[in-house]
Formats: sequence, structure tokens, C-alpha cells
Amino acid sequence: QVQLVESGGGLVQPGGSLRLSCAASGSFFSVNAMGWYRQAPGKQRELVETITRGGRTNYADSVKGRFTISRDNLKNTVYLQMNSLKPEDTAVYYCNAFILVRGGTPVEYWGQGTQVTVSS
Repeated sequence: QVQLVESGGGLVQPGGSLRLSCAASGSFFSVNAMGWYRQAPGKQRELVETITRGGRTNYADSVKGRFTISRDNLKNTVYLQMNSLKPEDTAVYYCNAFILVRGGTPVEYWGQGTQVTVSS
């Protein structure tokens, strides 16, 4: 069974930093695109940043210059380095990945979510 396991959330003051990690585990052939989404209370889930297996990234304008996504293909892990955090970054952050479990089309998986709270 394939799982995405997240870690690294928590409480941080405005201007601070956090690093999120998400590792894919289980039996599969390969992990294709990976990324992070977030959902604040009363709002829809939104894209934060994604990265292809080859390293091409896509990000929301709201995090440009502050957040950096990276991945380790050998560890099937994606990271999100978050700097200069603002109160409006407060949300549950979800890991997302398209995983080729068997021949055919990659399947989309979601992590359980990790809370990030930015507050003084």
C-alpha cells in the first residue's frame, strides 16, 4: 500500500522558517510529480509549489521568493523550505504525488496533512 508521510509542521513566529518533508513509502515503480498544497480555515485547497521528477517547478505567486521546493528521487522524498513566513501562510499543508504503482497511468496520492501556524 502506497502512503505519503509528512513531517515538519508546527508553530513559528512571523518571519521565521520551517521545513516540511514528505516521503512516499510502499510498493511502486516510480514517483512522478510531487508537490505541496495548503488549505486555510474556510478556504479551498490551493497550490503552493510542485516539482517534476526532472526538477521543473511551479509555484503560487504568494510564495515566490520565500518558499523553495526540492526532492530526493533516491529517497522518494519532497521538501518544502519555507522562509519569511507570514500569518497568512497559516494552513494545513498537504503533500501530493503522482505515483506509478503498476503499468499504466500514475495514480494521485495525498498525505494526511500537517499544520503550519504562523503567529506571535
